[in-house]
Amino acid sequence: MPDTSPAKVTELLAIAVSAIGGSERPGQTIMAEAVLSALTGGEHLAVQAGTGTGKSLAYLVPSLLLAAQRSGPVVVSTATIALQRQLVERDLPRLADALRGPLGRTPEFAILKGRGNYLCLNRLRDDTPEDPQDALFGQPAYEPASTLGVSVKRLHQWAASTTTGDRDELVPGVPDQAWRQVSVAARECLGSHRCPFGIQCFSERARRIAGEADVVVTNHALLAIDALGEGGILPEHRLVVVDEAHELVDRVRSVATDELSAATVEAAVRRCGRMAGEAETARLSEAGIALGPLLTTTPAGRMDLLDPALAASLTALRDAASACAAQVRGVVKADDADAAQLGAAQAAQVALEDIEATAGRLIRAFDQPVAEREEVVWLERPDDLTDTSRAATLHVAPLEVGEVLAESLFSERTVVLTSATLTLGGSFQPLAAQWGLDAGSMGSEWRGIDVGSPFAHGRSGILYVARHLPPPGRDGLPAEYLTELAELIEAAGGRTLGLFSSMRAARQAAEALRPSLRFPLLCQGDDATAQLVREFAEDEPTCLFGTLSLWQGVDVPGRSLQLVVIDRIPFPRPDDPLASARTRAVEARGGNGFMEVSATHAALLLAQGAGRLLRTMDDKGVVAVLDPRLVTKRYGDFLRASLPPFWQTADPEVVRGALRRLAAS
Repeated sequence: MPDTSPAKVTELLAIAVSAIGGSERPGQTIMAEAVLSALTGGEHLAVQAGTGTGKSLAYLVPSLLLAAQRSGPVVVSTATIALQRQLVERDLPRLADALRGPLGRTPEFAILKGRGNYLCLNRLRDDTPEDPQDALFGQPAYEPASTLGVSVKRLHQWAASTTTGDRDELVPGVPDQAWRQVSVAARECLGSHRCPFGIQCFSERARRIAGEADVVVTNHALLAIDALGEGGILPEHRLVVVDEAHELVDRVRSVATDELSAATVEAAVRRCGRMAGEAETARLSEAGIALGPLLTTTPAGRMDLLDPALAASLTALRDAASACAAQVRGVVKADDADAAQLGAAQAAQVALEDIEATAGRLIRAFDQPVAEREEVVWLERPDDLTDTSRAATLHVAPLEVGEVLAESLFSERTVVLTSATLTLGGSFQPLAAQWGLDAGSMGSEWRGIDVGSPFAHGRSGILYVARHLPPPGRDGLPAEYLTELAELIEAAGGRTLGLFSSMRAARQAAEALRPSLRFPLLCQGDDATAQLVREFAEDEPTCLFGTLSLWQGVDVPGRSLQLVVIDRIPFPRPDDPLASARTRAVEARGGNGFMEVSATHAALLLAQGAGRLLRTMDDKGVVAVLDPRLVTKRYGDFLRASLPPFWQTADPEVVRGALRRLAAS
């Protein structure tokens, strides 16, 4: 029998760590043995592993051990491109070399992305713009000398040399508008049996390679599409590791969200062209034109009632799209159509079927009483109605995704979920409930373990809550907050990451402090975020202010980051349509909507934001929260229990003294 014992995985982990040139980290072996036990025993596992634990090795080593026994591939899903690249370009190649001898063969690994990330050779051959709105009187949308034309020319040149067709390999990249000229979405693909380039297809090649791999690295969106659909996107598998699992629910909900606007209909009409009858196309166009004014006059935000006029418009739109789609399907099925015609027809069919399905889904969302609804509908509209680049758009999304995850993912496969942030308020239960791992649900057998962190949080970091400040208001940052922020930055000698609950607050703080601050201050939006983070990391006194993407996306070890300032507890906005609908649904069941929705949301973001401070064993610093509610309100205990166990103080003199000593050391 193959050896898949805890001793074996411990031995392999030691070999891997030694070969990579590191040393075993606290919690790493515990996690590796727990992952092996879960994957072999069929029990779902949630593992909280702090930054610096080396969790990628702790799940990759047991995954490779099991895959080497020909038990099928292990799918590793991540939320970010950065982690995908780390796994495929650094961790897995080194592991494959280190474990070749002990495993008796070289482990194989692959990365698999959505079809739209790969160059489409059929689209490349076809000079027709991706969207007919990009063309004028049948001519290409770009002139060769234009910026778009230069990008498309680069893509044609790159196509002659690339072996993968993977967009991420093209450096520097190209704008989305250019990439759309040479790629197709999954449902727009002709399929290998009808496409003249089926054998050479880059996407199909990536899928073939993934089908032969021991470990397949993908993303949460593709995992969700595979699980929630009919499968077949990922190779057959029964073992899944979800890294960055704190983002799983949001990514799955995003996949399950549909939207509809008058512009969507207009684009579908153009795609349709002459493939549908003139009467049917005119009917669809008229329905789309009628929808526009209704969305312009309907109040933005969550919709609890469906206006009769809007209901009639959606019904007309659904029926017109259905009639057009039926005729376009005839073109798709025609035996005498060439590849270009097939591609255009397939794209039109997908656009029409999406309109039909979304309009029907929007109507059905109002069938149940408000308290029993499983989906929420809302309207987003630009504040400036003259902004033609953005259109009023209807959205429909599931309130919860736990049930579909339980049925389509956890009941079919064994899943390990890991992140540095999985316990909220000291418990795995808030996130487990969102994933659908509640007691009694399908695939609900699970356990959670916290393998700790190598950091001595109580000696390396301080949590400072500015209890003396007033609660935050609705009209921007109070003057007292700006004064406090300036004093903290001065004491720290710069070196500050400011995490704000909105871009408005971040810009207000930057504009207020720049004239008097003696340190460089960058604000998100001044340049590409990645470039700003690089400048922040490379110049020690520099400060960086920003919002959501910085709460989870910054990894700056060393002296460049010694102070993280959070302006307020990041509760969802009161008018957030999804959060407010979820709160109402929880309360209708007799639960505490505020704690289950708003406090859980805030706790997760706070933990992620505070996690920016300590990235290596040598890091030291302060997390300063300007919002006094973190210690004055009852829910503050739950929020603080979600944060790393820093030493805590509310004394401004103590924290400023600590920052000065740290800056001078």
